[in-house]
Amino acid sequence: MPAEPEPGAPGPTIPLSRWAQRRLQELAALTGSPRIADLDGASLLGERAALGSFRIGGKVSAGPGSTRLLPTIDGDWFALTLARAEDRELLPALFGVAGLDIADDAAIAQLAAQRTCAELLDTGRVLGLTVAGAHEEPVSPPESVLARGPHRQRPPGHRPRVVDLSALWAGPLAGHLLWLAGAEVIKVESLGRPDGMRTGDPDLFALLNQGKASVALDLTDPASRDSLLALMRPADIVLESSRPRALLQLGIDAEALVREVPGLVWVTITGHGAQGDCAQWTGMGNDCAVAGGLSRALAEASGEIGFVGDALADPLTGIAAVLATWRGYRSGEAQRVALAMSSIAAAALREEREHDAAALNAELRAWRASVGKAFPPVARRAVEAAVPPLGADMARWLAAGWPC
Repeated sequence: MPAEPEPGAPGPTIPLSRWAQRRLQELAALTGSPRIADLDGASLLGERAALGSFRIGGKVSAGPGSTRLLPTIDGDWFALTLARAEDRELLPALFGVAGLDIADDAAIAQLAAQRTCAELLDTGRVLGLTVAGAHEEPVSPPESVLARGPHRQRPPGHRPRVVDLSALWAGPLAGHLLWLAGAEVIKVESLGRPDGMRTGDPDLFALLNQGKASVALDLTDPASRDSLLALMRPADIVLESSRPRALLQLGIDAEALVREVPGLVWVTITGHGAQGDCAQWTGMGNDCAVAGGLSRALAEASGEIGFVGDALADPLTGIAAVLATWRGYRSGEAQRVALAMSSIAAAALREEREHDAAALNAELRAWRASVGKAFPPVARRAVEAAVPPLGADMARWLAAGWPC
């Protein structure tokens, strides 16, 4: 069971909670959903930390602590995420040191301190590591339309159908918010590599994937790929968080489908962008928040660098993605919309500064002063609907076709 909050210590406000609240109010107005209107921005930003009884991190991210901020020789800070065993196996290539003890965090930090941040970013991204720099600027717009297609006229009261191929936090949160707004959501996972949050963070998985149907496919099998395409063509919305090359390797051309299927809104969530070299960069919530300037803002406000919140680029992007999705859906025009997590974090930071810079700086200072303390308590949301086992709804959605 999660630990109770420390007595008499409510904790600091999670920075950018007010931005999240304003966006949720906007979403509630667009969708007319009372369930969206009841949501609290701070809860969405802090519920993973609350479920996991996280403590506020300094230069090591909260929770599992898989991302670290390491000083570099040029006075910058390098964010390195080592969430998978294979990430550590790439460290000798990152630093050009054969025989490096990949489990020695002190040796890794020492090597980072001998290199520039730009050098580590360039090499790390070529290797496929999840990295960021505290002073880099996002290279993509927060939101862009990559392709457009034919219009679809929907009848009054039409319930949108969503095929959710995303995993982890940002995309599943977007699918969850669409479900709360009244959409029918089908979650599609790979049989060989299901959503890592299913077993890695089951409480948050249940919260974000409740009420969604579950389909599991072997995406390397041509017949399964054809089944997936048949599932997507009648949909109103497709959510995915794959790198573009991965989709094309599966034989799925998102832009071709958008040009073919009237009214289809295809939403792509990436770490840093969906076009150009950055489309192949990996990104997760903590490092994308660093790339978006949140750690730099913390240092400017408090004098000390560190992580802000818990993987904030994830929930910020999930909220932004639903707004973009719903606008596209309401327009009736087929379109592929791309959202870049690092750029959304940067945009949220910029907008909050414009809204109330003094309040934001006070929140950042309070956050840095609370390193090591429990995350602030947030309103706990209950799981209200079933969370089906992996692949439980195959017969309904594949064998019998789309129900009316």
